[in-house]
This record gives sequence, C-alpha cells and structure tokens, in this order.
Amino acid sequence: MIIAKDSVVLLDYTLTGPDGKTIDSSAGRDPLPYLHGAGNIIAGLENALTGKSAGDELTVSVPPAQGYGLRDEKLMQVVSASAFQGVPDIQTGMQFQARGPQGQTAVVTVTNVTGDQVTVDANHPLAGVDLTFAVKIVEVRAATREELEHGHVHGVGGHQH
Repeated sequence: MIIAKDSVVLLDYTLTGPDGKTIDSSAGRDPLPYLHGAGNIIAGLENALTGKSAGDELTVSVPPAQGYGLRDEKLMQVVSASAFQGVPDIQTGMQFQARGPQGQTAVVTVTNVTGDQVTVDANHPLAGVDLTFAVKIVEVRAATREELEHGHVHGVGGHQH
C-alpha cells in the first residue's frame, strides 16, 4: 500500500538540525505512528512521504516554512517576573504555558532574565530552523473509521482512548 490521505503510517526517523546534530530520534523506541493528511506531522515531511511504501528509506530536507515556521520577533515579549506567580527562581530555558489575547494557550520559553524583567519567546523552539529527517517507512495501512473520525492513530503506538 502506498502512503496517501487517510493511511496510517509507522516510521522510524532521526531528525537533525543544520549542524548535523540529532534533535530527536525514534531509535530504541517504537516507530512513530501518524494519520497521513490529518496534519499530525509537519507539512514538509508529510508531503515528502506521499506516494512512498513500507520499506522505503529517504532523507527529507524541510525548510522552516514547511516545518515549524519562520521566527516571528513579535512573539518575543518582556514581562515582569511578577507574572510568574509561585516561581521563585526564573531561569533561562524554562518553559511555561501562557494565554494569548484571544484566550489561546501557547508555550513560551524564557530567553533572558534581567532583574525583574523576563524575556519570553512564543516561537516554537525549531522555528526558523532547517531540518533533515532520515526516515524508514515501517508500515502503511488503511485507517479505521474511528481513527478517521478522531483524526489520529489508535492502538499500538497510537493514542489510546
């Protein structure tokens, strides 16, 4: 079976950044399952996998626009340390959940602390980064009706309800 919309794909992968260092990998874990066409993985990787089959191995270069997006400096903000109630020692690299102006949630990363001023960044940590995926397709199957209704993979390696 070839990978097309509404197929379940299991893949082994290693993700590296522009410096060649591994960012993430499925090595030593179960293959990553996803529902093709449901937006479960980044667009650049999903597009490259369309039409492939179990057993195929490929290397996929994904530019930021097809990955986690371009960096947006408007998503950087300086806030008072008092906004972090209950956190006595705010450190660079800490991540927090924040609410946006329309009530949406976003993960922000502390990038600088100067006195009681804290700079946070709501960009995805991989925004603006060229990514390379080394991928081996382990399995391709038709999605079940329930997986299609829920928009994600169920069962072994997938979401359990």
